[in-house]
Amino acid sequence: MSTLAPSPGLGRRSRPRLTQAGLQRGSLWLLTASSWVAIIEPSPYEIAFLLVLAVFALTGIRLSRALLPLALLLLAFNLGGAISLVPWMHDPDAVRFIAVSFYMMVTAIVLAAVMADDTQARLEALKRGYLFATWCTGILAIIGYFDIAGLGESLTLNGRASATFKDPNVLGPFLVLPIVFVLQDILLGRRSLLGGLAMVSVPLAALFLTFSRGAWGNLVAAVLMMQLLTFLMAESSRMRARIVVLTLTSLLLAVVTLLIALSFDVISEMFEVRASLSQDYDQGVTGRFGSQLRSIPMLLSEPNGFGPLRFRWLFLQQDPHNVYINAFASYGWLGGFSWLALTAATCWAGWWLVFRRGPLQSHAIVLWSVLFVTILQGIQIDTDHWRHFYLLLGLIWGLAAIARRRPAEVTA
Repeated sequence: MSTLAPSPGLGRRSRPRLTQAGLQRGSLWLLTASSWVAIIEPSPYEIAFLLVLAVFALTGIRLSRALLPLALLLLAFNLGGAISLVPWMHDPDAVRFIAVSFYMMVTAIVLAAVMADDTQARLEALKRGYLFATWCTGILAIIGYFDIAGLGESLTLNGRASATFKDPNVLGPFLVLPIVFVLQDILLGRRSLLGGLAMVSVPLAALFLTFSRGAWGNLVAAVLMMQLLTFLMAESSRMRARIVVLTLTSLLLAVVTLLIALSFDVISEMFEVRASLSQDYDQGVTGRFGSQLRSIPMLLSEPNGFGPLRFRWLFLQQDPHNVYINAFASYGWLGGFSWLALTAATCWAGWWLVFRRGPLQSHAIVLWSVLFVTILQGIQIDTDHWRHFYLLLGLIWGLAAIARRRPAEVTA
């Protein structure tokens, strides 16, 4: 008489196990998901990064030699800042400024290194977390702008949505990346048109309500660049036709939505003011552009710059609003030239990367479209402490390092 031996675990509910890969991806999701609060320091993003650092230190991380230019140029940039800080060590704001710069440097290098393995899944984790963050801060931006529950005063700045960010001009560009990712998913058929537009509706509305000219320009330029590169790298004429049709459809929907929004007086009045290419504070000898021009001959005679955050003390409490001038003003000649070299090297790596065929090419196109436009935007705003800038910087260098290691393709 034969009997059936009981199968191990038969009748018991299987429990999901936390794997090493799952822990790594989860920490990366938490990193970008926590980035929606930037009004306090240290922010949740900084704390989440410590968790990422701990997880990958325990489970393994590889630093490719291809990342040495990124690491060395960032180190030189921050060394310049440390030297420039010496006369101002008594100023806690200046010390904090340089400390944050060093911290941002570490985030970029670590994020570049973690792309070496399980790349596709880790990118997706970062992408999902980032979209979650934009919904969180986007909802608060809308609530604040329309003064729902009396929260307008705490969630706006000068009548513009700022939500959990200190400045609408930083909140706006922060929202761009996941919007561009979802729009590309629509073009490539990964999402339906209506489903994708619903997914970016809140971040798009919040970005518009920041009334940030730089953010508007950042979004438009990044989307156009992504569409063009996606069209050029499409593998079939059918896909190219799809991209053209969906691009025109999305443009039509955007125009209709904008016209509806401008039908509200409270929005149209602010839009009319902010849509002007030049504001009062930009003009004149003591305006933003005048101060930038006056600072250049002064910086030519100051090898250590003015010192961290000292620009505002020399020019009527104005910051440089130009990351390249700020690099020389706050980090000295060493920091300034290092930042220019890093920018040039990143541009070479980014443009080289987006034309490399492979399963991660579409991701690279989105990341580079947003990063390249942000690099250009540095002409009109200080981007050297933007967390998402260092995120993009690290990811582009990380993907480029993979492509160099496996020249045939950017592998997953």
